[in-house]
Amino acid sequence: MVLKLFALLEKLALEQYEKKNAIHEKPEKRIYAGDGHSWLEADKIYVTDKIYIRIPTVGEILDNDQSYYSMAYHLTMSPFQYMVQLDDMHIDYTEITDYELFLLLFPTLGKGDLSLIFGDLDTASYEVKVNVENNLPVLYSKENGTIIDEFVYNKIADTLRKIHNLEKVRSKPGNEEAKRYLLEKERKKQKRSAKKPYSSYLEKLVLALVNSKEFKYNYEETMNLSIYKLNQSFKQSQVRIAFDNTMIGVYAGTVDTSKLADKSCLSWIQLD
Repeated sequence: MVLKLFALLEKLALEQYEKKNAIHEKPEKRIYAGDGHSWLEADKIYVTDKIYIRIPTVGEILDNDQSYYSMAYHLTMSPFQYMVQLDDMHIDYTEITDYELFLLLFPTLGKGDLSLIFGDLDTASYEVKVNVENNLPVLYSKENGTIIDEFVYNKIADTLRKIHNLEKVRSKPGNEEAKRYLLEKERKKQKRSAKKPYSSYLEKLVLALVNSKEFKYNYEETMNLSIYKLNQSFKQSQVRIAFDNTMIGVYAGTVDTSKLADKSCLSWIQLD
């Protein structure tokens, strides 16, 4: 009887100890696009509760940066940037919206490996459907149970642009003559580029930053940085160089700060 009592007390004590010292997994801290949180420590940004955009490391991208950047650019480009390909499909690039271009491209892009951008999302299962609630075209995946409409698309594109410091291209020709000229010019440019071997932009960026005094990481450390951190570091280096050059001019008497249209060069901290 005494032994049973001791065994029961020991069991209760053990349960209390385990309860007191139990290690509970913290729920994932989600960062959503546009919620105001810093992205410096993020490895993904949610655009909906079920869809997120990954922020891969420099090393992950360098394994196949040509494919990665091609996918990222295609997901963010405007019809103006895709004018040659659209013309080959007999589509007027001035008559199609960014979202319509996305709907045109994504079913094909989604069948490739987009895991560095969309993580474990099954991108191959999306099809263009019509939303019965508003009669508008959307991308729908039965497997994922998700819809990508124009609102979600804009979040995806804006998130990728922010990660990679990309500007949204809004250019449009003023008239038909300008449209034909720009189209022919871009076609010639793409033909020239197609003859050149691929040159890694990311590799050049890493080499430039690691060998600059403003950047504090070596090659090995840089490989573990997120691509967002690397791009922000590059942007900050540019801001600092512009500031230093402006101050040299101010002290030399060759720059009058009261006449500067852009005052951002008077600070070495990014203001935007």
